[in-house]
Amino acid sequence: MKNRIVRAVAGTFILLSLVLAIYVNINWLWFTAFVGFNLLQSSFTKWCLMEDILTKFGIKD
Repeated sequence: MKNRIVRAVAGTFILLSLVLAIYVNINWLWFTAFVGFNLLQSSFTKWCLMEDILTKFGIKD
């Protein structure tokens, strides 16, 4: 369950930042890069901030 939520949040953030970059300001692409970097980082370290946040909210695997 937690894995699906993390993927949904990451995908939503990426799509939202792309829309904001197109219609508001190109600098929103930095947020897209930040999300992508965090996804890459979590694949190497096996640590994800979003998983920690979901755990504090009581959501289990």
